[in-house]
Amino acid sequence: MSRTTTQRSGSSGAGNATWRNWAGNVTSRPVREVSPASAEELADAVRKAAEDGLRVKTVGTGHSFTSIAATDGVLIRPGLLTGIRRIDRETMTVTVESGTPLKRLNVALAREGLSLTNMGDIMEQTVAGATSTGTHGTGRDSASIAAQIRALELVTADGRLLTCSPTENPEVFAAARIGLGALGVVTAITFAVEPVFLLTAREEPMSFDQVTSEFDALHAENEHFEFYWFPHTDNCNTKRNNRSAGPAAPVGRLSGWIEDEFLSNGVFQLACSLGKAVPPVIPSLAKVSSRALSARTYTDIPYKVFTSPRRVRFLEMEYALPREAAVAALRELKATVERSPLKVSFPVEVRTAPADDIALSTASGRETAYIAVHLYKGTPHRGYFTAVERIMTAHGGRPHWGKVHTRDAAYFEKVYPRFAEFTALRDRLDPERRFGNDYLRRVLGD
Repeated sequence: MSRTTTQRSGSSGAGNATWRNWAGNVTSRPVREVSPASAEELADAVRKAAEDGLRVKTVGTGHSFTSIAATDGVLIRPGLLTGIRRIDRETMTVTVESGTPLKRLNVALAREGLSLTNMGDIMEQTVAGATSTGTHGTGRDSASIAAQIRALELVTADGRLLTCSPTENPEVFAAARIGLGALGVVTAITFAVEPVFLLTAREEPMSFDQVTSEFDALHAENEHFEFYWFPHTDNCNTKRNNRSAGPAAPVGRLSGWIEDEFLSNGVFQLACSLGKAVPPVIPSLAKVSSRALSARTYTDIPYKVFTSPRRVRFLEMEYALPREAAVAALRELKATVERSPLKVSFPVEVRTAPADDIALSTASGRETAYIAVHLYKGTPHRGYFTAVERIMTAHGGRPHWGKVHTRDAAYFEKVYPRFAEFTALRDRLDPERRFGNDYLRRVLGD
């Protein structure tokens, strides 16, 4: 991601520096950037933007593939809003500044003998960026990172600092846990935590037919189940994570480097680069890639099991489907790839989540399965993503808010029963659309 100007505590920077997201597919040129060092300084920045007639957006590490954080107004950099405010061992919660990267939070919690219950498969994002877009992992009973929020603090369009929880401003809390940056700027989040525990990960290959025919059983029998299907093959890699009494048995340093860095990043990067230059070789490369990773079992603390390094840059589309529709949709996707000229170098990722009660969560009100497709950065993606989206929308799919999609407010009204609840709250908290941009206009309406 390109570097832009950085400011000292609470200062504003000259505008016209180009911001780019992690994947490089979104750019914007804000009038100015601000790096507040406190919630009060952030509120001042919002009030100043209002005086100047400018819109405001906050950007974390740029890991969204949509333009959800792009702005032509004031860009808030939360890099000084980091760290843990407090740990409450009676309520088993941690309150953390919004700009804190998940990686720093996970490491700090582990030092305190604590952990989040579930998390996604990368941890580069800020806590506010991850929760605001609905970042999730996989889980039979444990839901997204946002579902673990117990309270949050945000600056509203009029510069007020608002605290939200099930008992304080509960109607805002019901929506703002996944607020898309449309309701205000999140300044702090309180998460539920628990004593750190061990997970045993069991990774092994399985055929496409076996994993799809046994999908319901694999979901039911494991706390966390996911798998990757390699297009142009019948091969899948599966991963089952379950709590363990121990003892810890981490991946060895050498074997971990070989599998997680050399093969999954280094060799895969070369394969993707070759496939981009010579697309006809992709099916052959896929057959090799799908057999490169061997079966392994290891036991470690949660963030070392749930997350993996992702250094190969890509574009991603992900849809959340009713869990009972996942296998049919995946089989349709496989058939589509096989009968088309598409050449797909990245595996397709499948995960699950229980229903939750957040208004615009992709798992709101229904048991969910996620199907995510990826293409190497710089590869033409419209043909593949359009074909995928056609399948997913036919099953009532809900796209991830931070990943590539073409849906609009009219579609979301149909697939989110509480969509009107969210937009009504937005009308109340931000009637002038201080936190708006083109993406929010498309997905929420105006």
